[in-house]
Amino acid sequence: MKRILAIGTGGTIASQLAPDGLQPELNTDQLLSQVPAIREFCDVVCNQLCSIDSTNMSPSRWVQMARAIRDDYDNYDGFVIIHGTDTMAYTAAALSYLIQGSPKPIVLTGAQKPIGSDSTDSKMNLEDAFRCACSNLCGVLLVFNGKVMLGTRARKTHTKSFRAFSSINYPELAYIRDGRVLPFIVPESRERPTFYDRVDDKVALLKMIPGTDSALLAWMLEHNDALIIESFGVGGMPSYRGTEFHDLMAAAMKQGKTIVMTTQVENEGSDLAVYSVGNSLKTRLGVLEAYDMTTEAVVGKLMWILGQTRDPDEIRRLFYRPVAADILIPTSEA
Repeated sequence: MKRILAIGTGGTIASQLAPDGLQPELNTDQLLSQVPAIREFCDVVCNQLCSIDSTNMSPSRWVQMARAIRDDYDNYDGFVIIHGTDTMAYTAAALSYLIQGSPKPIVLTGAQKPIGSDSTDSKMNLEDAFRCACSNLCGVLLVFNGKVMLGTRARKTHTKSFRAFSSINYPELAYIRDGRVLPFIVPESRERPTFYDRVDDKVALLKMIPGTDSALLAWMLEHNDALIIESFGVGGMPSYRGTEFHDLMAAAMKQGKTIVMTTQVENEGSDLAVYSVGNSLKTRLGVLEAYDMTTEAVVGKLMWILGQTRDPDEIRRLFYRPVAADILIPTSEA
């Protein structure tokens, strides 16, 4: 029987109704007591790291999770992190960089409805997550609604329905049916994982809308070490204020700021070379391009990279180096 460490963080799955709405109240032992089948196929030890609504998740909590797994890595065959759904994709992506190449499965799951609800997805998701943690899959994974996704590719795409998460620009790794994990793709792993415990949380995200004021761009660049810009379509910056946007970006990069261009469009990724509004960002400014990465993965990767180095060449090298199949760079760019 495999030994699994269950790490509790709160979330909807552990919530009960309070006067002002749902709040996390149940600990991990209490959750598992409602799914007794889990302890019939694995030996579970619980570690309650925190009990929060995942809206309150933070980079420091990601480091705490990674350390908890590092400290007990040799004592368990797999790990399950019980997490709120709203920021679960960010956590899954961040942990993919903080724990690289794990030959053991590190599985995140949660629920759209509390475990005490008459109609809840929590019990199925919990059992599926522990089944996955006992399987031959590896790395950081997200299990939800019978599907297994890479941590770097998962995104919450539905706010209420049980099919809350989708795998973006990458196939699902496995399905879980009738208590069996049916894998299609086994992620790459190493003999031993590499753990990191430093991040830089001064990473911001600017979502462009028609008419965005350049003063907002200037403020965000001034107050952060890196800025991710979610532009339109395949990517670009507006010219309705002349070269003001480009000039601000160029000045910030000379000061050592990191800028990544990505797209608001969920599928297929960016391609700055297509239009003149994007081409000069690459050829003149040399900004980084996210290609088919999710925004959640870009956030986690930048925080991890900037926690290790401030050298621009090394930042560029690490950003374009695939980690857990997070990025597919066109052949012409590789």
